[in-house]
Amino acid sequence: MTLALPINIDSLLHRRTIEGERIEYKAGWNPQSVLATLGAFANDFHNLGGGYVLLGVEERDGRPVLPPKGLDPAAIDGIQKELLNLGNSAIQPPYHPLTAVHDVDGRTILVLYAPGGETRPYRTKVSLSTSSREWAYFIRRHSSTVRARSEDERELLALAATVPFDDRFHRNASLDNLSFRLIQQHLQDVGSDLLQEVAELSMDALGRRMNIVGGPREALFPKNVGLLFFNDRPHEFFPATQIDVVWFPDGPGGDYFEEKEFRGPLAAILRDAVSYIERNFLKEAVVKDPHRPEAERFWNFPIAAIEEALGNAIYHRSYEEREPVEVRVMPEELLVLSYPGADRSIRMADLQRGQAVSRRYRNRRIGEFLKELDLAEGRSTGVPKILRAMRDNGSPAPSFESDEDRTWFRVRLPAHSAFALADQTAREQLGEQDTLQGEPLEDKDRETATATGQDKQLKYNESSIQPLHDTPQDRHGTPQDAPQVAECVERLVRTLQTEMSRAGLQAELNLRDRRSFREAYLKPALKAGIIEMTLPDKPTSRNQRYRRTLAGETLARRLTDSGK
Repeated sequence: MTLALPINIDSLLHRRTIEGERIEYKAGWNPQSVLATLGAFANDFHNLGGGYVLLGVEERDGRPVLPPKGLDPAAIDGIQKELLNLGNSAIQPPYHPLTAVHDVDGRTILVLYAPGGETRPYRTKVSLSTSSREWAYFIRRHSSTVRARSEDERELLALAATVPFDDRFHRNASLDNLSFRLIQQHLQDVGSDLLQEVAELSMDALGRRMNIVGGPREALFPKNVGLLFFNDRPHEFFPATQIDVVWFPDGPGGDYFEEKEFRGPLAAILRDAVSYIERNFLKEAVVKDPHRPEAERFWNFPIAAIEEALGNAIYHRSYEEREPVEVRVMPEELLVLSYPGADRSIRMADLQRGQAVSRRYRNRRIGEFLKELDLAEGRSTGVPKILRAMRDNGSPAPSFESDEDRTWFRVRLPAHSAFALADQTAREQLGEQDTLQGEPLEDKDRETATATGQDKQLKYNESSIQPLHDTPQDRHGTPQDAPQVAECVERLVRTLQTEMSRAGLQAELNLRDRRSFREAYLKPALKAGIIEMTLPDKPTSRNQRYRRTLAGETLARRLTDSGK
């Protein structure tokens, strides 16, 4: 029976989001050759998630020749029946790929999807002649199918009882724990033809088609990867499945920090965490060169490097360890920490140069889903992408760190040195001694700032460095809309009747923009000695409160007596 596959045919022919190691093109139906390739994909020697055989597509230099040669549509049914028989008689244990028929440029091709098998290793008949009794193990070596010999065969046999964690059954869960809604959204995101059939399929059938359900028909269980991607609360099955983003305005030794947790399906928390970091902590700078018409632009941290570092952490972490992925954001650097570290076969020096090649992946299925969604790179290309993004931004080189036992892994992204220097110079020129300068903008504050042009972008020339908007008129919109500083201080003093936090005071004044509140209200009142901090030795403490001074009390009484 012809089935729609959980991936778009365009990914196999044009976009190449699937590595060449996982695709084999064949101009026609050659049972012996196809069988060996299916056995190799089933053995999944590198834990990549199996692969695809495209029948009716010629290959030249590792690329498909398009338009495809195609197959005779009348022969498709016979090929599928022969595959069924060979899967029982010529592969041990029995193994059957999923098949799908596609029309490409008016030609019919047959796609065989061969996921990594759960009962590997698989032996395949060397010859299909009736007199042959020879069997062999086949594996993928780059983009070729080869017979496993000596050391490779011993290693393959050692993998027999080792099914990657994400491909195992979760026997404490049921198919009811898988969300049709999340599966449907995923199929839509990757452009799968299977989306058209979702409404007509049971979770049993849909889960098997996506290889996120397994076991005998009478005792089906979701696989771990299915719960990680298609359950709204995977942390209930795998504790600490989350991303923690922590902001340290004064570094990890400071008294103040802010933390936000992201929990939910893996693809969702990865997107949400990256978006949160981008909104709240990334700043762009513009350097104007008097000798060139165009300006140079750069960021404190390039978003492409952050996306890749966080995607790699989600891809390669262990979901059996109760440790979240942690992102630490500081003015001078951004760290991404995950557990455990890289495989011992990878030399850290090679990793730093972007030349390390992983022998085997910890989570083959997680990687498969992330790559389909363009949320992760494959075949050891993630680290080179981080190096390239930092270099293109003009940032210092990142570093990749782990301990001797590889129990943890850390990516360190230094802030752009020129940006850090410019930010410091800007504060000195503006005389900023803002005790709250380390606080990141909240999401709603960021939206307000963006709408009014109050982003943290900086502009430079040879003699000065200054924020794009550095006057009360700029910050509040038009001059007539900007309240006078004296009026702001008076409002603040009238409102501050008891000790209050910055957030509470700002809310009481019904002010959305945190920067405007600091510049027009809080800082002038502090400078004038009208109000004071309850913890002056710890200006960035989360327990910081503000109260009137004696001068503030006098001003408050005078305002009351005058009827203001």
